[in-house]
Amino acid sequence: MLVAIEAGEKNVSLSTLDRVAEALNVGFSDLIQAPGSVDASRINELAWAGTSTTSKAVLLAKAVASKEVELWEWTLEPGDEYHSQADADGWSEQLYVFEGRLTLVIDEQSLTLSAGEFYMYASNKPHSYHNDGNEVVRFIRNVVI
Repeated sequence: MLVAIEAGEKNVSLSTLDRVAEALNVGFSDLIQAPGSVDASRINELAWAGTSTTSKAVLLAKAVASKEVELWEWTLEPGDEYHSQADADGWSEQLYVFEGRLTLVIDEQSLTLSAGEFYMYASNKPHSYHNDGNEVVRFIRNVVI
């Protein structure tokens, strides 16, 4: 199986990759992350492909959780915004925008994320989400505690 995987001849299941990672005593993401990656938390690698070219699973990012991970679906109408105080040290957030453009402000620094983009950051600074556009913004937010 490993020889076939290395040769790119076999589209292995995610559970098989989990077992390989466990046998090698490494994390799943370590198996598929490109070598020499600058940001170890940002993976953005294809982990599985189906028979159709649009069927796929891409591991976007990883974070170490000491307690839990919360999964949120957010919708912001044009002109709306949400402001958050700083979270505790060690907390982080992962955002994935799937519709519109989200403006993320962290400690007064602004970043715009368009549909299909994601971002991960330590949330121990004041941060806010803004919809500065004319379309609805929809995004997924994971809070890693």
